[in-house]
Amino acid sequence: MELNQTSLPPTSPTVTTDGDDSCRIEVTDLATDGVTLLVCLCGLVGNGAVLWLLGFRIRRNPITVYILNLAVADFTFLLFMVTSALLYMMQNVSCSTVVSLMYLRSLFLLSLFSYNMGLYLLTAISIERCVSILCPLWYRCRRPQCLSALVCALLWALSIAVIAAVTSLCLLHEHEHCQMALISMYVLNFLIFAPPMVISNVILFIKVQCGSRRRQPKKLYIVIFLTVLFFLIFGVPLSIWNFLQQFNYTNVPSQVVFLLACINSSINPFIYFLVGSCRRHCSLVSFQVAFRSVFEETGVTTISS
Repeated sequence: MELNQTSLPPTSPTVTTDGDDSCRIEVTDLATDGVTLLVCLCGLVGNGAVLWLLGFRIRRNPITVYILNLAVADFTFLLFMVTSALLYMMQNVSCSTVVSLMYLRSLFLLSLFSYNMGLYLLTAISIERCVSILCPLWYRCRRPQCLSALVCALLWALSIAVIAAVTSLCLLHEHEHCQMALISMYVLNFLIFAPPMVISNVILFIKVQCGSRRRQPKKLYIVIFLTVLFFLIFGVPLSIWNFLQQFNYTNVPSQVVFLLACINSSINPFIYFLVGSCRRHCSLVSFQVAFRSVFEETGVTTISS
């Protein structure tokens, strides 16, 4: 399946017509798009709360800089998905084309930009915490204060460069060039960024469980571990699906993988809140107190007030 035919978020609804005055609405497609829309709206509220709290209410430290940028990437991805879901629901109900195919392709590519950025940031977060465990003295005494901001800026630049190259080849050139660009992007994701993320989390898990008895910011590590775990469960299928599509080797509906991707981008704020609010009796506390419990724990170096 080619990008310019089917790799669009979500799958274009199948509408059949009987003459000029009647058509059949695909109820399954409409319901799936509706669930995707609901998940995206919840995710926008959750990530909006993260942006507000980490941006204005909680002291910045090396990790919150990454988490703040991750929330921006997830928020942007969900915005594109809300737009896509609404457009396809309108197409399904009206049995007519609402927007041009070029616009839908652009939405798909922009969603990939935010998706890739989320992967890059999770890799950076995982490596950051792994280094803090393996080289604690360097991390506390020698680590540059602006490292997190610099890494995030470089990752945004990389994500922009990757999607700009893919967009230019997929919208302006032949299918073969687009296919090669997409395959190269997925190779970058799978072979360069995903392995360090997984390895760092395995090391992190082992060191926290078997390391010294001195107090560690356990909640933060639980948050990072769960965030990466849910990305592997809900986020990775989108990359696998798109990669296999380039070889006409998948029959999974695109609505399913895009719904999973939306769940991945929506679930992080709830992970932060649930882990931060779980105390002796697992009592629910305010968002701000829960976030402080996770991101201002002892062991996380503060870089600014």
